[in-house]
Amino acid sequence: MEPLLIAGKAYSSRLLVGTGKYKDFSETRAAIDASGAQIVTVAIRRTNIGQDPNQPSLLDALPPSQFTYLPNTAGCYSADDAIRTLRLARELLDGHDLVKLEVLGDPQSLYPNVTETLHAAEVLVKDGFKVMVYTSDDPIIAKRLEDIGCVAVMPLASLIGSGMGILNPWNLQIIIDRLSVPVIVDAGVGAASDAAIAMELGCDAVLMNTAIAGAQNPVLMASAMKKAVEAGREGYLAGRMPKKVYQASPSSPTSGLIGS
Repeated sequence: MEPLLIAGKAYSSRLLVGTGKYKDFSETRAAIDASGAQIVTVAIRRTNIGQDPNQPSLLDALPPSQFTYLPNTAGCYSADDAIRTLRLARELLDGHDLVKLEVLGDPQSLYPNVTETLHAAEVLVKDGFKVMVYTSDDPIIAKRLEDIGCVAVMPLASLIGSGMGILNPWNLQIIIDRLSVPVIVDAGVGAASDAAIAMELGCDAVLMNTAIAGAQNPVLMASAMKKAVEAGREGYLAGRMPKKVYQASPSSPTSGLIGS
């Protein structure tokens, strides 16, 4: 299949995976390997990537030479907080500029605060960051984020960590149809079928963390998600048959039957 292009770089995998919630870095590495993911997200406020030299570092388990890091602003509730966090990440990762922006609205739903997100995106893009941005499934906001200069727009399928799947495929379809930058479903995927549906809609990729890390067997689930994303993408490219409401169609031709 054709590669996923983000900020001018090509990736063979269309599954992006988070690095949090695993029991240890060893399980993290095993799950990432099983997923085939090349882009891994890391919560700068929650994961050690050099801030504490006396503790194990994710950089040792997942060397940046093998994976593309996507620092994110999980846990930030204001634009200023998110901007400050990503500037810290750029220092810790030697000038790394590909980042995931998320500004949350409240600690219960973790729904994005789109007003603060828009402001943070404007500042970060002007500051030279390549911004992939978590947002609501509002097509107007998604388009504004593209216009600001974000390199990928990442609408939620449902609430972060909920595992509820894709609750509004119609809004996602509008976003996919209107944007030219990659559209990546972020948040809410719970099962492999959710990932396949997202890809069949035409999403460019899927990002997930809890769906894998929270599974009873994270490594096996990572493998399942890899296959689901690949199958969904192939199904989208193949072009499904049209739906025919209240109209049956025989699988075999009805003309030229033997004995007729």
